[in-house]
Amino acid sequence: MQSILEKYLKGDKVIWRVILLLSLYSVIMAYSSSSNLAYRLMDGDATPYLFKHAIILVLGIVIIVYLQFFNYKYFSRLSQLGIYISVLLLLITLVFGVNKGNASRWIMGFQPSDFAKVVCVIYVARMVVLKKKHIKNFKEGIVPIVWPVILICSLIVPADFSTAALLFTVCFILIFVAGGKVTHLLSIVAGAILLFGMALLLNIAVPGLLPRVDTWSKRLTSYESGLEEENYQAQLALRAVANGSIMGKGPGNGTIKNNLYSAQSDFIFSSSVEEFGSIFGGVGVIFLYLVLLFRVIKIMTKSEGEFGGYMAFGLGFLLVFQAMINIGVGVNLIPVTGQPLPLLSMGGTSILFTCLSLGIILNVSRTIYKDNN
Repeated sequence: MQSILEKYLKGDKVIWRVILLLSLYSVIMAYSSSSNLAYRLMDGDATPYLFKHAIILVLGIVIIVYLQFFNYKYFSRLSQLGIYISVLLLLITLVFGVNKGNASRWIMGFQPSDFAKVVCVIYVARMVVLKKKHIKNFKEGIVPIVWPVILICSLIVPADFSTAALLFTVCFILIFVAGGKVTHLLSIVAGAILLFGMALLLNIAVPGLLPRVDTWSKRLTSYESGLEEENYQAQLALRAVANGSIMGKGPGNGTIKNNLYSAQSDFIFSSSVEEFGSIFGGVGVIFLYLVLLFRVIKIMTKSEGEFGGYMAFGLGFLLVFQAMINIGVGVNLIPVTGQPLPLLSMGGTSILFTCLSLGIILNVSRTIYKDNN
């Protein structure tokens, strides 16, 4: 058994432990937190959701194992092609995608923004290395790196503002870590905020002109009001956290999750705390994501190649930042965003692209640990 594990589990063993712990915990939470979904769609039987989630997780682990043996340097050139594919897929989604909440996010059961996030981070990692000598120069260094990011985010934002903001932030943090000037980056951020403000004002002047802006505005207004009737789901999530207290109600014994519309995805952290308590289901989960963050920082600082280091950090930071957003929603620190908790939330493309990112990170880590740690 040990020889099999040594053969297939390569790279950073600490990250592997985080992956396996989160995966096993997600199976428990998938069965437990999907009760609301099961009662609405499957006459109370949550087994099909557990089975589907387990299959996706196994497929994701297979992707991670396979990517460990792939030369990560090929991702540098592939990211160029990936940018064009992302733009095409996002355009198709905007025109022909399945509508959910005034937003077109899906085509044939696939969410292109998940693909675009990974590709965009890898592309930025490539470009900060290629433009290293000019990274302090706005025109020659920053602009060639940033314009594809802005294009991708612009295509994502009509359907999914939170994902666009997440990707935009992660890419800019990566550019900053690589040596980009704060003033250059802040000027672009200021421009993006100005455009966002103009969109809000335009929609106020002409109601209904931009339906998705209405959704953003309502979420912000509801959150700021603090009224329970306008924040019903968020308030329920907060009650679930309080109901869990320190030790939790035990697996499957949570009650508030039954009224949470997205207990298995958006509010899975609240469900986790309700059933397993603030120590294990809360702090324990946060600790695992922080361990992942510290490990990718270590990989970046010790990686033999700059591209691999920046790519590993960017993808790892993307996952951890997304996790913190989901957790923030679960404890009502920020408005509802719809961001899943990596590896824990139920989902198809989200889990698979999370595993894709983790596989790439582990691949880069092999250049440091030489499979001996």
